[in-house]
Amino acid sequence: MGCCNSTESKREWKPLEERSCTDIPWLIIFTLFCIGMACICGYPIATGAASRLISGYDSYGNTCGQNNSKVEGVPLSGRDMTENKFVFFLEPCNLDLINRKVKSIALCVSKCPSTELKTYDDLKKFALNNGSQLCSYDITPTRYTGHSERFTKCPKLPVSPSKAVPLFHRCIPVDIGCYAEFAQAFITFVGDNTVLRRVIAGVMASKEIIMGLCVLALVLSLIMMVVIRYISKVLVWILTILVIIGSIGGTGVLWWLYADHRHAFENNTLSALGKEVASDNVKALLVYAIGATIFTVVLLLVMFFMRKRVALTISLFHVAGKVFIHLPLLALQPFWTFICLMLFWVYWITVLLFLGTAGTPVKNNSTGMVEYQMEGPLQYLVWYHAVGLIWISEFILAFQQMTIAGAVVTYYFTRNKSQMPATPILSSMARTIRYHLGTLAKGSFIITLVKIPRLILTYIHSQLKGKENACARCMLKACVCCLWCLEKCLAYLNQNAYTATAINSTNFCTSAREAFLILVENALRVAAINTVGDFVLFLGKVLIVSCTAFAGVLALNYQRDYTVWVLPLLIVCLFAFLVAHCFLSVFENVVDVLFLCFAVDTKYNDGSPGREYYMDKALMEFVENSKKMGRYKPDDGDGREMKSMARGGTSA
Repeated sequence: MGCCNSTESKREWKPLEERSCTDIPWLIIFTLFCIGMACICGYPIATGAASRLISGYDSYGNTCGQNNSKVEGVPLSGRDMTENKFVFFLEPCNLDLINRKVKSIALCVSKCPSTELKTYDDLKKFALNNGSQLCSYDITPTRYTGHSERFTKCPKLPVSPSKAVPLFHRCIPVDIGCYAEFAQAFITFVGDNTVLRRVIAGVMASKEIIMGLCVLALVLSLIMMVVIRYISKVLVWILTILVIIGSIGGTGVLWWLYADHRHAFENNTLSALGKEVASDNVKALLVYAIGATIFTVVLLLVMFFMRKRVALTISLFHVAGKVFIHLPLLALQPFWTFICLMLFWVYWITVLLFLGTAGTPVKNNSTGMVEYQMEGPLQYLVWYHAVGLIWISEFILAFQQMTIAGAVVTYYFTRNKSQMPATPILSSMARTIRYHLGTLAKGSFIITLVKIPRLILTYIHSQLKGKENACARCMLKACVCCLWCLEKCLAYLNQNAYTATAINSTNFCTSAREAFLILVENALRVAAINTVGDFVLFLGKVLIVSCTAFAGVLALNYQRDYTVWVLPLLIVCLFAFLVAHCFLSVFENVVDVLFLCFAVDTKYNDGSPGREYYMDKALMEFVENSKKMGRYKPDDGDGREMKSMARGGTSA
């Protein structure tokens, strides 16, 4: 597969010229793991668990719509249910939230009752007319009215009308009021908590405004992407000025609204409910105004101390803007990744549900009902399936990072942009699939190894909350925090390792080592370009959230008499930040990839004949200005090649 060591000859470093498969053993391991995931899916399908989930089964181990075999110790099992294709619950509203199931006897019936059945005589007539027994199988329909166990083995009267759910063959009550008992505890809690009741009422009263503001956040994010694409050179200064104006102006508006609402509250005569709502709004506005003031002061101080590094960010953002002009499909990468993750998660949840009905039927001695349990090594399939959720999800995210890195690297190291592939994104995806899936498997597995113990410790901490002593609680939190920091550091190193792999087609360990060394050698540039770039993008997110929140304040101001602002405004701001982060994270990845390419280019080239730079004119001007100011010191022109990050390096 083209896995050979680099030569020691003195030749020009030419990235992207040769490709070789990287980390083939890890590709084999990941392929075998995925085959194992497929086998886990096939096991419940082969053993009938998938059919039980879809067709449904009763409390005695009979699968509806099938001819069943006898379960030892269960007299009512082994029945022919070919004509009875629907599951009917005697108490469909008796939900067990802890075990996530309906706590009721289930029966296989041929028809769901479409009308309300008020008496046992109605149950008898329905059973005789439709051949659908709504009481336990050991009670014949003619004995419904006088049987001594009819109160426990027949449905609770009156029986609500129900209809079959498509595909899953369950009889579900038509009237959602059937779930009143289930919701009673929540309603009681809300009724006792007047603040929570008013907050929820405020959300319902302003739901149209919330939806409109969410659309506004999406539009603002798209506008921000257009701004980044076409006017990236002045974007930094525009964002800086707008954020300063927005922060100061938004803080002033909040203080003005606080004073206005407080004046209205002190001078107007309102009803009892109106006074409570007005008081809550005054308190919320005061908290928002104080928080905005603190945030504005901190933001202005940070921007003051970072002002001298803005020029570096402008050069890098200018090149990133050109990247998006040549590669407009980069902006759609989060959508494809989101779709892939959603499809995988739907598959994963479906298989998990299949496993819940897999195993052998076992009689529960306390209830007399049949439950399906996996015994022996099969019970560990769920743990294997859980590891697959983390590993494959991280693999999908890594594939997006490698695709973006490959496209940006192709743009950076192609001197004549007219010779670029017609579809660089698709070319990068094809190159990743052909050569670098093993590298992605290894990098995502490293993240999985750190994430799993962190999730386990987090789960243990949640289960022991209120039971462990202060020392144990502190140690658990410290371990979780350390693992989280390690995970973030490894994720950043992985991203740069994927970029190095995209440049030189080296394996993961070689790429990670060389990327780490280059980042260490350019520590000041990391702080001057990468960090400032992330900060500018953060300002863009703040601008989108601030504009959306400001529009929300103005819109909700017209509903001051009956709307509590706290939750609606928080929902809108959270959605605005998530949307902005989704769009601008792609730009952030492009900036990171460009920075590593720039660092590699300046390390192994100096602009002399035979060692010309690959970088864009904007970055070239930055290098020339840095030379004049004495801040840039190129490597000695000894004609050395980039050994491990070029065509060499053993592909494991």
